[in-house]
Amino acid sequence: MAAFDPWDPAFVADPYPAYAELRAQGRVHWFEPTNQWLVPHHADVSALLRDRRLGRTYLHRFSHEEFGRTPPPPEHEPFHTLNDHGMLDLEPPDHTRIRRLVSKAFTPRTVERLKPYVEQLAGELVDRLVTAGGGDLLRDVAEPLPVAVIAEMLGIPEADRGPLRPWSADICGMYELNPSEEAARRAVRASIEFSDYLRGLIAERRKEPGDDLISGLIAAHDEEDRLTEQEMISTCVLLLNAGHEATVNATVNGWWALFRNPGQLAALRADHSLVPSAVEELLRYDTPLQLFERWVLDEIEIDGTVVPRGSELALLFGSANHDPAVFTDPGTLDITRRDNPHISFSAGIHYCIGAPLARIELAASMGALLRKAPGLKPVAEPKRKPNFVIRGLEGLEVEV
Repeated sequence: MAAFDPWDPAFVADPYPAYAELRAQGRVHWFEPTNQWLVPHHADVSALLRDRRLGRTYLHRFSHEEFGRTPPPPEHEPFHTLNDHGMLDLEPPDHTRIRRLVSKAFTPRTVERLKPYVEQLAGELVDRLVTAGGGDLLRDVAEPLPVAVIAEMLGIPEADRGPLRPWSADICGMYELNPSEEAARRAVRASIEFSDYLRGLIAERRKEPGDDLISGLIAAHDEEDRLTEQEMISTCVLLLNAGHEATVNATVNGWWALFRNPGQLAALRADHSLVPSAVEELLRYDTPLQLFERWVLDEIEIDGTVVPRGSELALLFGSANHDPAVFTDPGTLDITRRDNPHISFSAGIHYCIGAPLARIELAASMGALLRKAPGLKPVAEPKRKPNFVIRGLEGLEVEV
């Protein structure tokens, strides 16, 4: 267990050897610093994501006190109001209702219609990078692409998009293990500001509906299966946060992995038809979301260990994606890997609703960079963010 230290920069830089130790030591481990049970094996993580004895919340069945948990501090309330009304942190029937309404915007046909826009935008961003002779791949390509796409879907005017990424980053700081009080203050402030902005935008769309997702959610709000205004606000924030955080980190983590594996990068440059399998392999190889939590609603048993109701599981996606019981030679990057059942987009009822769109965005930016910047290379080793749960780089300076 000493090897698992999510606050150690060396561990965050490369958690995979520690994961191998965890898998060798057993299927479930108590981790005192966060009061969680760590689950490192692919088979267990995959099964538990689908297990209805677990939940993203417990408040649909228990009060905090009944569940043996301390309610969050009152000063954190704006964050929890925003977070707790999004479908990621809800269970049926509310989750089912909201997901059914939102999923209409993410049907395969709808997402496929976005493809030309995504590819055009990716091409324009890469053109600017090439014209400048290089830059920060995160700031110049990885970040603006998914933010623009989800903002376009929601109908957020271009002039209003500047604060979206900072708001998202501050809110997502609360998803780290044992966040600091300063992180909580930033998350609360961002929750208030983002909610206030969306409340105003929703009021505008009520007066003048468009063909954007917010207008669609308002229409759903006025039908029999309705969304409350808070559910609309929380859904929009969730779609922005989830709709770009993973894509941004997958892009820069992926390119840094390719730069460190020049043989794989050369193969990809020689055959662009490998882009789809490369995207899947990079999502597996250096997983952007390393850990996903579940509450134990009814007592379960894992390999003889009884995990009581009221416990919290930390499902280690990064470890599951490197499990040799499922992946041949998991520590090797292989962009031609065909049998690749990674769980980077989760599983079960909380499977990522935006996964098809994320794949289109990742393939579009990778394809544009391969075509327009065939000599792309890093200028220096990047600095890694201190975050473990949502794991990525501070930036990735490149030249073309």
